[in-house]
Amino acid sequence: FLLICMTNCPTLIVTVGLPARGKTYISKKLTRYLNWIGVPTKEFNVGQYRRECVKIYKSFEFFHPDNEEGLKIRRQCALTALKDVNQYLTVEGGQVAVFDATNTTRERRWTITRFAEQNSFKVFFVESVCEDPDVIAENIVQVKLGSPDYIDCNTEEVIEDFMKRIKCYENSYQPLDDVLDKDLSYIKIMDVGRRYLVNRVLDHIQSRIVYYLMNIHITPRSIYLCRHGESDLNVKGCIGGDSGLSGRGKEFAKCLGKFIEEQNIKNLKVWTSQMKRTIQTAEAVALPYEQWKALNEIDAGVCEEMMYEEIQVHFPVEFSLRDQDKYRYRYPKGESYEDLVQRLEPVIMELERQENVLVICHQAVMRCLLAYFLDKSAEELPYLKCPLHTVLKLTPVAYGCKVESVWLNVEAVNTHRDRPENVDISRMPEEALFTVPAHQ
Repeated sequence: FLLICMTNCPTLIVTVGLPARGKTYISKKLTRYLNWIGVPTKEFNVGQYRRECVKIYKSFEFFHPDNEEGLKIRRQCALTALKDVNQYLTVEGGQVAVFDATNTTRERRWTITRFAEQNSFKVFFVESVCEDPDVIAENIVQVKLGSPDYIDCNTEEVIEDFMKRIKCYENSYQPLDDVLDKDLSYIKIMDVGRRYLVNRVLDHIQSRIVYYLMNIHITPRSIYLCRHGESDLNVKGCIGGDSGLSGRGKEFAKCLGKFIEEQNIKNLKVWTSQMKRTIQTAEAVALPYEQWKALNEIDAGVCEEMMYEEIQVHFPVEFSLRDQDKYRYRYPKGESYEDLVQRLEPVIMELERQENVLVICHQAVMRCLLAYFLDKSAEELPYLKCPLHTVLKLTPVAYGCKVESVWLNVEAVNTHRDRPENVDISRMPEEALFTVPAHQ
């Protein structure tokens, strides 16, 4: 019984390390990834609690070890954050809490460990260690310039103050130790991923966290996402299938080739699905391409190559059920968006490892990939707009992703269908088909 309880108990992830080592970056990426794969996760940033408590930031002196008032406030903020962690994991049904705090001493880390044990959580530490001054300075510029702590400050002022803030921590900070902390579960990330040390990985969640963290990097790059050119089945208003490109689809493929050439992207890799329409689109891009079965469109099962009007006639109940919960609904003998996310996890891992990549894929697939990078919920994911003949350029930035949308000036049918207001099984066909886009 105890084994079952400990296997299913929630996980508290604690990110530790000196300031400007990427803790918040790691916390936000981990939170986004775990939510995307269906593990309810929430981030608790002690710095944000401090900002809410102390509305006006003055200088690094707040963090000085001799500043008793500052120390008291920071400890209280950490306690409040831990109480909220407990509420989230024990009452609100969360499975993972990501606790972003410096935790400068071994004693404090063991205090958190005891807190976790008392509340039946597993605890896993993630430490980021970096001594490269260029990386630290770049991190300060990338992240802290936009921080609420430094409104109306220039770059030099921000770097000077934050370097002094780091000094306030350096004398007391105790990194995770191979011997003294051998009983803790942790991963130590050194010099932004050049080296790792992993200790006591206890379960499936922790192993996935380790695998994910060992694949992400901070190298500047862009990811280009687009769908295949318009297909013959798109024109007919049919879903799925494996048809080739229409005339306009072939025109888009040529325009895509020109667009990519004009971008002059260094070491660009091109990925497609194994379906005709993405391969034919990639053929017009003067670069080698790699086919991924995982990038194939969602399997519509018995509804493959049918129009929405036909699905409403033959499977009205299924059509209604899909509108009620589009993310979790699985086509008979087919897939759901939830299935698709699981299928695409290896693609996401490889995208995190790579630099510049062009992914030529399908509507449902593109929605899943986009939801990961833009941190969209399961409810939002199936309704993200991914029009034909449009390229999305995603550029990862400090805590998120910059998105640029480029329409390549080739007309195409609209395949986006919004959720109807009436999703009841007894609805009339007119209501079910009200949001179906026009087609031939």
